Amino acid sequence: MMDWTDRHCRYFHRLLAPNALLYTEMVTTGAVIHGDREHLLGYDASEHPVALQLGGSEPAELAQAARIGVEFGYDEINLNVGCPSDRVQSGRFGACLMREPALVADCFAAMRAAVDVPVTIKCRIGVDEQDEYTALAAFVDAVHAAGCDTFIVHARKAWLQGLSPKENREVPPLNYERVYRLKREHPQLNVVINGGISSVAEVQEHLRHVDGVMLGRTAYHEPYRLAELEHALHGTPLPDRDDVLQRLRPYVEAHLARGDRLQHITRHILGLYQGLPGARAFRRVLSEQAHRADAGWDVVERAMAARRGELRRAA
Repeated sequence: MMDWTDRHCRYFHRLLAPNALLYTEMVTTGAVIHGDREHLLGYDASEHPVALQLGGSEPAELAQAARIGVEFGYDEINLNVGCPSDRVQSGRFGACLMREPALVADCFAAMRAAVDVPVTIKCRIGVDEQDEYTALAAFVDAVHAAGCDTFIVHARKAWLQGLSPKENREVPPLNYERVYRLKREHPQLNVVINGGISSVAEVQEHLRHVDGVMLGRTAYHEPYRLAELEHALHGTPLPDRDDVLQRLRPYVEAHLARGDRLQHITRHILGLYQGLPGARAFRRVLSEQAHRADAGWDVVERAMAARRGELRRAA
């Protein structure tokens, strides 16, 4: 979820999902080691538990980046071996590494030796010509031999040539059964499934076969789904959407006081009322006004008022 699940997004999602494990967007080892660490890795304490997702292929650099992540207080370090974007491939990390299980095993071993928090792997069911369960099993066996016991598996393979990142999320067919089989044949592993999952019922069905479910774009575009899942899985009372925004207000105002722009936060809340009357009016006000340099919380209040006004007209 590069450029999406930043600290503002995660804070908002935590208001909806008290029990979820949140993940950062993927950050490269070079950025962590040489970049602005506070900008890249900073987060609010309320985000815990939160995992740092890394991209890289050099064991020593991944170990160093993992140590830095732990120094920042992250609860888990995740190595992404599933992202198929061109800029990821050009750096020899992401999904292309599924063709090099021995290297991934070395990377994992170096990270695991460097930190005392869980280290996990996110992967695909295969890449390019890899279209058999045996390839996935061989990859998992190699990395498991290095000590990895948690695999987050996107249930699509990735085409590294010929498909855009967007197409790689939609064109290769989903194969949930392959992930289920991985769990059946490796019961000692913690297997989390990802890819194309959108409803509470779907999550509950997957949990009959695997240990966990990761949501990506559904959680972003329809964030209230997280609250519905909390209610279904943990009995957490469903929050009122307007109340969620009021709980977000102190965070927004604190960041505005530090010089952040409103649109950097509100871009993540556009889908809060998705599927409800007035959702379009809410999005329109935020989209038209939150980018202004002087935009403050009053813009959110106007967006909420516009939604209520549309509701009254519809009634």
